[in-house]
Order: sequence, then structure tokens, then C-alpha cells
Amino acid sequence: MLTVKQNELLRFIHERLEESGVSPSFEEMKDALNLKSKSGVHRLIGALEERGFIRRLPNRARALEILQMPEGGGAKPVSNIVSMPNKMPEKPFGGAAGRAMPIAANDVMEIPLHGRIAAGVPIEAMETQETLAVPMALLGTGEHYALEVSGDSMIEAGIFDGDYALIKKTDVARDGEIVVALIRGEEATLKFLRRENGNIRLDPANSDYQPQIFSPHEVLIQGKLAGLLRRYH
Repeated sequence: MLTVKQNELLRFIHERLEESGVSPSFEEMKDALNLKSKSGVHRLIGALEERGFIRRLPNRARALEILQMPEGGGAKPVSNIVSMPNKMPEKPFGGAAGRAMPIAANDVMEIPLHGRIAAGVPIEAMETQETLAVPMALLGTGEHYALEVSGDSMIEAGIFDGDYALIKKTDVARDGEIVVALIRGEEATLKFLRRENGNIRLDPANSDYQPQIFSPHEVLIQGKLAGLLRRYH
């Protein structure tokens, strides 16, 4: 039996994963549940983990797997596995976008690899003939491309330098989703999207960095995060 706050947190995480494939940050969970500190979030997550409703994935920041959801007094298994994403995924880190489909584990597809995403480089300028082999289970419907992540601005969302961000092409996104944003036609960046007081706010996932605020006409959405790949050497 879950407490009211445990149930609220579990459903909030589940909704965010369904929407974006990325689990919310501890700060977002704190705000959503009107808690005074993030220590309360840690206690709730620990309790949910002990009761078998969630599992923290090893070696991934903010990586949560929902094992089951309370449903009418019973528990209903949930197949979504996501790390943290921004609403990460269409599914987050290593997760599949959308609802699970019966895809063989060894089915892969080649998607365009557009190089490293870094300040001052529009996506169009990064297009190459290179491709990246990606398990189809990580991708949903639609057209996708991959970017190699450069820098540490999203590490608290489990996205690290050298990771491959799998991006679904789209020019629209919801608040809280991780997007590829083209700023003033010049600079492409991977950040959380927020709309605030008629402006666009791009939030990093690193407390060492500050959000950036722009007018709507200064920002063009070029895709949103659908998954992540990480290679270990």
C-alpha cells in the first residue's frame, strides 16, 4: 500500500516518461509534490524502490525504471525503461519511444550521424554522409538522426560528453522535453524546453550553468530527444 505522496510521485514520474521518455529531475519532483527539499524526494524514491515499484539503473544519473504501477488495488507491470530524459523519451536513455512494440533485440537501422552538437554550429552545417547503427527498439515512428554530445551541460539528465543523442525530427515540442534548439539561426544546443512569460527558456541539466532566455522568433526547434546510446571502451 502506497502513501499519498508515494503514489503522487510514482504517477508523476510515469506521466513524464510517457510524455517525453525522460524522468523528471529531483527539483521538478520536489516542486510537483510541493515538498520543501529534495531530501523528501530521495526518501520517497527509496520507499518506492523498497516496495518494488521502481528501480534505479546503475551508472546512469537520474535513470529510473518503473517496474509496476498500482492499478485498482493491484500492480500492473510497466515496460517503460528510461534514464532520467527530459521527458526523455520518446523514451529516455536507452529506452524506446512511445509504447513498446515487438521488435527483435538484434534489429538495427542506420540513421544519419550529424557530428558533435556544439555551440555555434547549426544542424544543417553538421550534416555528413556518416551513419550510426541503432537498435530499432530505441526508436519510435518518424525520421531520426544522431548527434554526438559535446560538453557537460546535460549531465544531471544522464547525458554525458561522447554520448550519442538519438533525435526525432520535429519542429514542435512540449514544455519539459529535451530538444535540439537552433538559436538565432547560428547556434545549435541540446536543452530542456520551457515557455515562460511569452519567452523561450532553454534549461541545462547542470547546476554550474544558467538557463538561457530568448524571444520565440530567436529559437527554432529541430528535433527532440528520443533516446541515447553510450559506448564503453
